[in-house]
Amino acid sequence: MSNLAATAELECQATEECGAVELLLQPKDRDLGGFSVRRVLPTARRKMVGPWIFFDHMGPARFAAGTGINVRPHPHIGIATVTYLFEGEILHRDSVGSLQPITPGDINLMVAGSGIVHSERERPEITATDHVLDGLQLWMALPEDQEETDPAFHHYPDADIPGVEVDGVPVRVMMGSAYGVTSPVKVFAETLYLEAWLQPGQRLTLPDAEERAVYVARGSVQARDVTVPQYSMVVLNDEKGVVIEAREETRIALIGGERFNKRFIEWNFVSSRRERIEQAKDDWRQGRFAKVTGDEEEFIPLPD
Repeated sequence: MSNLAATAELECQATEECGAVELLLQPKDRDLGGFSVRRVLPTARRKMVGPWIFFDHMGPARFAAGTGINVRPHPHIGIATVTYLFEGEILHRDSVGSLQPITPGDINLMVAGSGIVHSERERPEITATDHVLDGLQLWMALPEDQEETDPAFHHYPDADIPGVEVDGVPVRVMMGSAYGVTSPVKVFAETLYLEAWLQPGQRLTLPDAEERAVYVARGSVQARDVTVPQYSMVVLNDEKGVVIEAREETRIALIGGERFNKRFIEWNFVSSRRERIEQAKDDWRQGRFAKVTGDEEEFIPLPD
């Protein structure tokens, strides 16, 4: 997804009370033709958390029969996109020949590297009925020595993603290692991405990481004396043994990993070099990117 909402943020002022809390980020909603997308990263005060440079919550959106997701082909460089659905389905196509529906619990990892083009639409049988879409789409910056890696696509079905119970809380480790398990999903640097489902009053000790943040996809949690409401993200420092407590039935996503150097961002392009983004813009204008297999006719023009 591209050209989404800007994010408002609240900085934690009461440092003695906030402790491990650095920022509380609250996104603004943007309607994209009938469904809501919330962009939490990047913000003016926080560009990245570990390698994670974009964090979007798609939905929850309800579509009447005959309507649905219809994102035309568009390009990326310098990142890997990670798509994970709570509900619904998206049909992914790209310029390396992939054709893959993603369903809840699966992970689609698209490595843009030196350049890839993809579209996000729906299978006709999905569009033909009333349906719901709810999920997360994240962009992960690639290390500087891997920004120009060959584009690729990897699909990991639900059954391949490891789960573990931590003090009664079910946790899925989508990327990286935590709580004694390791995900098979490819990473390019120290990376952490997990989700947990907490019942009211349950507590979870978070895994340690150089940088990390918790997004509340449903419900609300308490992090020290800071309440993190639904659709908000709390950015934490590297203090060890941070515990969160659910105030109601709550679904969280935790992201993190090693600290990255500055990245330049413009439209769908991310790079450690500004001139590389200018080159990508010109390549898209001039039609030099490869076309999406099976979706060659349409495209999203470069914004003015």
